[in-house]
Amino acid sequence: MNLLDLSIILFVLLETSNVLILYFKPDSRKGNGVAVFNFWHDSKENENAHLFAQYMTNWVAGTKLIFIVLLLVILFTAGPTTKLMAVIVMVLSIGTYYFRLHKLLKPWIKKIKLHPVAILKH
Repeated sequence: MNLLDLSIILFVLLETSNVLILYFKPDSRKGNGVAVFNFWHDSKENENAHLFAQYMTNWVAGTKLIFIVLLLVILFTAGPTTKLMAVIVMVLSIGTYYFRLHKLLKPWIKKIKLHPVAILKH
């Protein structure tokens, strides 16, 4: 096992735990559990809002599952060049958090409904 394989395996394990949390324990504050958002709890008071929140939670989990399975295919069938490209793409995909999501999340922390423990440092 080389460093590329290990990187892919670690990413798959991390994301698999996130998918399991999103599918089976979305009320968790661990991993990608959505209970860090007070909106998740507030949405339970409005059936339509909660259905939408559940739909989006499961949609995110399904999207992550697609990437997990693709990474497993790459891990077991691809050569070193494809594995290297997969690791680069994983790093870039993680970087999109800082490019798009963090910019949206930062003002949200101050304005509305995000559990303060959810973001360690921003």
